[in-house]
Amino acid sequence: MSTPDSTPDTEALRALLPAQARERLQSLRCADGTATLILEASGLSARDLAALEIASRKALLREEDIAEVRIAFMADKDAGPAKAAPRILAVGSGKGGVGKSTLSTNLAVALARQGLKVGLVDADIYGPSQARLLGTEGTKPVAHDKRLVPVASPWGVPVLSMAHLSEPGQAIAWRGPMAAGALTQLLEAHWEDADVLVVDLPPGTGDVQLTMLQKFKPAGAVIVSTPQDLALIDATRAIELFTKGGVPIVGLVENMAGYICPHCGEESDPFGCGGAQASAEEVGVPFLGRIPLDIAIRTQSDAGTPPAAGEGKQAEAFAALGQQVAAWLDSTAGAESN
Repeated sequence: MSTPDSTPDTEALRALLPAQARERLQSLRCADGTATLILEASGLSARDLAALEIASRKALLREEDIAEVRIAFMADKDAGPAKAAPRILAVGSGKGGVGKSTLSTNLAVALARQGLKVGLVDADIYGPSQARLLGTEGTKPVAHDKRLVPVASPWGVPVLSMAHLSEPGQAIAWRGPMAAGALTQLLEAHWEDADVLVVDLPPGTGDVQLTMLQKFKPAGAVIVSTPQDLALIDATRAIELFTKGGVPIVGLVENMAGYICPHCGEESDPFGCGGAQASAEEVGVPFLGRIPLDIAIRTQSDAGTPPAAGEGKQAEAFAALGQQVAAWLDSTAGAESN
């Protein structure tokens, strides 16, 4: 396959490339053990480009005289203006333990079932859980143009989480600036294909939230609370943070509301009832409804199967929430550009 001077023939190298790369090949040169190729990139998403780059590099490195492969993509001059950045929908709470991450996952899936192109960022740097909730544990994201490419999930919602970038069970002991840098890396990834980016924020009102408000101002915020008084007090603090930052409050969700015994069918309210709705009315924000305390939500979520992706009463609760949030997004679609 090599010429007498040990430089591989370009036609032979071309034959090694995947069919899609051959069709898009604009230039292929080889010198001193380095193959350099230029591929035409029009019509491909960032995920497709990354996959094509990996496959092409792997194919050329099979040639024993090739030690390095350099790949560049050429944009289509007639591709038109770049797609607008996705609108960010922050999901926050004033405290942990209110089911915010599970709700974020199922809200993202419910919005996707409404026909929106949705991405999900796990901004809980120290306690990431979205990789498990979306069934993508063990998958490492690739990079393209020095930016991460979101990990595809089985539920039509691509996701990025520190769980994809760290070892399972690894403790992430970072100071605020490092956590803020990680959030920036996740949010500045290749989200061009998304209309909406759901961001699962860590509990509280710390560095990650401030970075979000200063660098990536959300279109709106959904606040999650349980019905109990302590959670509602902290949820009110989260509402105040977003309001001071000029971020509209989409509404307040009462999570873990009402428990029906699977044995006798009796309904009880271990965390109270109606507190979130009363608090929403008190502070003047919309009440988005209740999500029941249901063991099926817990077991399916732990298994990486979001209840919102299925059918039944659990899915219906998240679908109702998704409809309200989708309606809000639609009604405010032009507000940010005005």
